[in-house]
Amino acid sequence: MKSAVIGFPRVGKLRELKFASEKYFRGEITKEELDETAESLRKEHWQLQKSNGIHYIPSNDFSFYDGMLDMAVLLNAVPEEYRKLGLDEQDTYFAMARGYQGEKGDVKAFTMKKWFNTNYHYMVPELNDGIQLKLFGSKPFDEYEEAKALGIETKPVIIGAFTFLKLAKYNGSRTAADFVEQVVKAYEDILYKLNELGTKWVQIDEPALVMDLSEEDIKLFVTLYEAILRSKNNVKVLIQTYFGDVRDCYRQILSLEFDGIGLDFLEGKKTASLLKENGFPDNKILFAGVINGKNIWKCDYKKTLDLLLEIRKQAEHVVISTSCSLLHVPYTLENETKLEADVKTYFAFAKEKLRELQELSIMTESGDFEAFAEYDNNRQIFESERSYKDKEVQANVMALSEGDFRREMNRKEREELQKKEFALPLLPTTTIGSFPQTQKVKKNRSSYRKGKIDKETYDRKVFAFIEECIRKQEELGLDVLVHGEYERNDMVEFFGENLAGFIFTEKAWVQSYGTRCVKPPIIFGDIKRIRPITVHYSVYAQGLTKRPVKGMLTGPVTILNWSFPREDISLQEMVYQIGIAIRDEVCDLEKAGIRIIQIDEAALKEKLPIRKNDWYREYLDWAIPAFRLCHSRVKPETQIHTHMCYSEFEEIVTDIDNMDADVISFEASRSRLDIINALKKSNFETEVGPGVYDIHSPRIPTVDEITQTLEKMLEKIDKNKLWVNPDCGLKTRGIPETKASLKNLVKAAEAVRSQL
Repeated sequence: MKSAVIGFPRVGKLRELKFASEKYFRGEITKEELDETAESLRKEHWQLQKSNGIHYIPSNDFSFYDGMLDMAVLLNAVPEEYRKLGLDEQDTYFAMARGYQGEKGDVKAFTMKKWFNTNYHYMVPELNDGIQLKLFGSKPFDEYEEAKALGIETKPVIIGAFTFLKLAKYNGSRTAADFVEQVVKAYEDILYKLNELGTKWVQIDEPALVMDLSEEDIKLFVTLYEAILRSKNNVKVLIQTYFGDVRDCYRQILSLEFDGIGLDFLEGKKTASLLKENGFPDNKILFAGVINGKNIWKCDYKKTLDLLLEIRKQAEHVVISTSCSLLHVPYTLENETKLEADVKTYFAFAKEKLRELQELSIMTESGDFEAFAEYDNNRQIFESERSYKDKEVQANVMALSEGDFRREMNRKEREELQKKEFALPLLPTTTIGSFPQTQKVKKNRSSYRKGKIDKETYDRKVFAFIEECIRKQEELGLDVLVHGEYERNDMVEFFGENLAGFIFTEKAWVQSYGTRCVKPPIIFGDIKRIRPITVHYSVYAQGLTKRPVKGMLTGPVTILNWSFPREDISLQEMVYQIGIAIRDEVCDLEKAGIRIIQIDEAALKEKLPIRKNDWYREYLDWAIPAFRLCHSRVKPETQIHTHMCYSEFEEIVTDIDNMDADVISFEASRSRLDIINALKKSNFETEVGPGVYDIHSPRIPTVDEITQTLEKMLEKIDKNKLWVNPDCGLKTRGIPETKASLKNLVKAAEAVRSQL
């Protein structure tokens, strides 16, 4: 049985692409040197897959920033404001990704949103009325030929026409239907070019097909591919879906002239039943997604082989595939030198999943699974019991009652009490939490981790950073301060290191967006707080100033969603374990005199099921209470903040209001303030701080720009409920741009405040 990979991690096993790109942004290397790094990585990834026996190897899954942005450029969807900069093609691309501020102009970056239910972020294509979609670039063809020159036949990966139109943002009077003729011609030209090159297979990714689809959506999908597939000629077309099942359009997919159909059998709850009830054509190949592309646990061979046997009863031709791109897992376990051997046996990262595909391919073809040592070794892992249970933790979760999820005073009464308690001005200014992580900060942390300095020396330097940060904020005139988070490497990893039940890696990096990579902890066992985590840093910071300093915590849902979860217990049980641990920290902060506590839930929406019918039963019914669990025991005077970013929250704003926080800050600038309309429509009760500028771009917002943003917000938000803050934390930004941006933020708030 043949094997396939939907996509492979692009940043490199040691983040080579990240570092090369950042050097290019700083002007330290040339475009040619950046291209050399990219070419080297692509070669390594293709050869690795070939050496592991993968039959269908992807190309064009590589990107300098994001695949959706690549597709926008390929289809000529470059808005005029970026063309007018007069930059070369590469720098125009990066201007769309990061924004640009310089002698040639000033433009904001594209909107950035979560890629379905993952922690990856994509750049949203912008289709203005003046856009003319057509085949413009050559990237997929160049990479195909690049691999071909190495003796490797690949299947170029193209974002599908339906997904592209479905996820694009329309800035004008035109809708998706108005672009159909143009997009069909562009995809016909893509297939024509691939035929010219002698390409055997092309993979067209259509993850939007796993969403709730209307009749209009299905009609658009069918219209697009009835036309596009007429031009496929000799190239075989694989339509690839992932992150769920295609229950709304399975029959339509079968009826179209696709040569291969990729289905997700892991997150696709109804995929197996769709196959059984509707069958599968003998003249098509089923690419069966059975290797988990989103989690790091080893594949259970018995369970997977049993599933493949059932699949083969329904489909004549089957290829074993990943459930989605391996972009969402780390590169390889080989870099993990500190994990204990018996722990590592449970894991498979991207490279190891290639080996699993190869072994499953061989065993499935043989049929005699038990004759293979690999099968026997795998059974031993899954039949042995690892030590990870904590009866006290489990009992605490079982003992939770309704009172553990509810504060003693309602929000309106708390709001009045807190207004008197803090006596803040209208439009109070604050930041989200972190401040720039300078080389001095990173060196201090690195020295401590390597044992070059002791904890006392480490903390002394952290306290010095905190004092400097407090003084900067006082000088800038911010109303509610933060301590800067200089003791933290990552908002989830830092907390996980102080909670029992987590395992940490050295170099298991995963791309979040562009050059931003994260190293998710692994939930290995039952979770509880080992010791106070943030109290002494927050207390020190508050002792430096009379202004309120926020205690900064990461919420239980975000800790869960930004970790690799266990697969042997429910997500609900895990999040309640974490919630109890964070509740202990909240109570200790309050006892220590911290009056404002921010519990960030940046990733609240990440595991929200793609289909609306599953939102509550499978997620919101426990995710929202998990947040309330953290703050249910604090006094009414204690103000609870939270923060959320880079998702479309409009459809769940009522549920967010039910989190019963006192203040919520949202990412808003990159989504062009779309959230404020939803807040107005839902009569949102919580005080709110939509971000007034984008911290993921190096550009500095002007006072006038922020002033206009605030004035627009005040059209929809009560002046007594509006806070002023950036989109997100500032750790990735430099000190000069941070200082300049916050200075402008405070000036704008003061200017608008004086008019109220």
